[in-house]
Amino acid sequence: MNSKIKEALNLFQKGQLNESREICLEILKLEPNSFDTFYLISMIAFRQKEYFKSEESIKKAINLRSNNAEIYNLYAIVLLHLKKFNLAIENWNIAIKLRPEYLEAYNNRGNLLLELGKSTEALKSFEKAIKLKPDFAEAYNNQGNALLKLKRIDSALKSYEKSISLMPNYYQAYHNCGRAFYERNKKNEILKNYEKSKKFNSDLDSAIKNYKKAIELKPDFAEAYFDLGSIFSEVNKNDAAIEYYQKAIDLKKEFGAKLGILIHTKLKLCDWSTINKDLKDIDDKILSFEKLSSPFFLLSIKDSLKLQKINAEKWFKNEFRSTNNNLEKISKKQNNKKIKIGYYSADFREHAMGHLLANLFELHDRSKFELYGFYFGPDVNDDVFKRIVKTFDKFVNVNLKTETEIAQISKDFQIDIAVDLMGYTRDNRFKIFIEKCAPIQANYLGYPGTLGTNCIDYIIADKVLIPEESQEYYSEKIVYLPNSYQANDSKKKVSKKIFTREEIGLPKNNFVFCSFNQRYKILPKTFDSWMQILKRVDNSVIWLLESNEKSSENLKKEAVNRGIDPKRIIFSKALPLDEHLARHKAADLFIDTFPYNAHTTCSDSLRVGLPVLTLQGETFASRVSSSLLNAVGLKELITYSSKEYEDLAVEFATDASKLKNIKNKLEINKNKLPLFNTKLFTSHIEQAYFEMYKRYNKNEKPENIEIK
Repeated sequence: MNSKIKEALNLFQKGQLNESREICLEILKLEPNSFDTFYLISMIAFRQKEYFKSEESIKKAINLRSNNAEIYNLYAIVLLHLKKFNLAIENWNIAIKLRPEYLEAYNNRGNLLLELGKSTEALKSFEKAIKLKPDFAEAYNNQGNALLKLKRIDSALKSYEKSISLMPNYYQAYHNCGRAFYERNKKNEILKNYEKSKKFNSDLDSAIKNYKKAIELKPDFAEAYFDLGSIFSEVNKNDAAIEYYQKAIDLKKEFGAKLGILIHTKLKLCDWSTINKDLKDIDDKILSFEKLSSPFFLLSIKDSLKLQKINAEKWFKNEFRSTNNNLEKISKKQNNKKIKIGYYSADFREHAMGHLLANLFELHDRSKFELYGFYFGPDVNDDVFKRIVKTFDKFVNVNLKTETEIAQISKDFQIDIAVDLMGYTRDNRFKIFIEKCAPIQANYLGYPGTLGTNCIDYIIADKVLIPEESQEYYSEKIVYLPNSYQANDSKKKVSKKIFTREEIGLPKNNFVFCSFNQRYKILPKTFDSWMQILKRVDNSVIWLLESNEKSSENLKKEAVNRGIDPKRIIFSKALPLDEHLARHKAADLFIDTFPYNAHTTCSDSLRVGLPVLTLQGETFASRVSSSLLNAVGLKELITYSSKEYEDLAVEFATDASKLKNIKNKLEINKNKLPLFNTKLFTSHIEQAYFEMYKRYNKNEKPENIEIK
């Protein structure tokens, strides 16, 4: 290496990049074939984030010397930044071939393979690095990441612990160790039991301990703060969750993408102190095409089809940057063969979705369909789970499988139609569908909105939910069922227990409004209407379910701010579902939330004879109650403005005969009209499956389908 190159390299190491580049250019005038110079120029360009210029210089260097492992490693890193992932892996493979002991190349290649969803291949790369260097702390940490992706949680913990033993101040390993404890905890559904025990279990304790250790070692570690927030949110410690979420966002600009989660957590507490600013920030971020948090959180705060579609598309693009569509195409069957339907969910259990779907699964025509259940929820054995398991021809617990493995199992079963029952809701495994687990893929029931991707062919809905003029805001083609989209359980049990108002804590003779929706669905606009209604109906009360103490306190304060005695808001504790349904009868009228309506909660109320008054918007989530009311012949309970909503609520509360007529009509219609006729619903959705399959078998692209 000549003195000029040494000088340029010295300047590079000092961070004087432009000066270093100038010397390199001078050298090339005299030595146009200098490998070292092109190599250094490529590193300068990389440091300055000029990746295309870096690539150009690397190619020239490789033409001069093709047996240098380091240049291929650098090239792979540059290609990674250029999002040329397969080419990056190829260059790391070359680097390793040239230098079989190249630890950095093994480690780098493994990290990219892991990011691309090729966890098994990634694991092999990390294992090779560890074999070459048994005290390679970073490789042990990355090995743990691969094992965690492969759902081998206990093995992942051992890898993280090994990494920490080799490098006690390795904050990333502590953070990842926390993630592993948290995942093990979720698998066993301890979170659900936390509220009963009122204390953390050992895995949650360990997760928190490791996250806090990571923060101790790196006080500006935004990811660890955010993950702590997630734990506290899950166990209903939302005050602490908000604090940690906010800290993460303050520390790292990129975490502004998590704003939706922060807002959602505030809404669970009915904390509206910053709601106007938060909603404006949401608008600004979406319209400026910044990455935002999961589309699910947007459903409850924005009645805008346009914004929801933009955000869903952006979320999908940013969250799932790579696909692995290398599964073989499933061959078409002869017409005399049964259609294989795969249902995919984490909610085949004591959950709203489980209750809605169980009877549908039982009533499917087994002479025409084979049913396959893919379950990736927590380990449970409740009555709903046991009932659902019996309904499938094949039920597979894939909790410990990767998305790629689940997609391959689907391929092996030759699933014809894959029905995603999760969308972007919690515990989803959406990469299954990115992997194209079946030739036809449909979005149904779990997620009330578009998924913003062309990997899902259809969304199952009805004409109330998605009018023809709204089709442009859905990436999926629409399958229109003739009544409501919602499956129901004709066997759903309602306790015969009779609840008196006194034992519930309700006034004996006053009008009782109720709303049993989750707290995050209660926005200031809805609450404003509720308080206006209470003002206009003397001595009336609103009955809500108890959620968390803080949210109840905040709602009482908000009532006072609006001139309403907080004693007129009455909270009740949760009961077993059959008893909860029975106590609905103690109320006079269910008043809905906006823009995220009651869904299962609405059909439950209608089932027991309690009318539901709703305010309809433009989004799927804001039209569900309208869909259900339409299917039970009660269109007169659908309103289209806050004033109409308030006026009609007051009319029902002050005109006993009008309310009685509605209740009588509901009592007659619920047994005559389609909403709770599961057998009829099953025949309609089966017709939908036939139509989807028929188009596919004719090599026709998905199109909107209307079932008559």
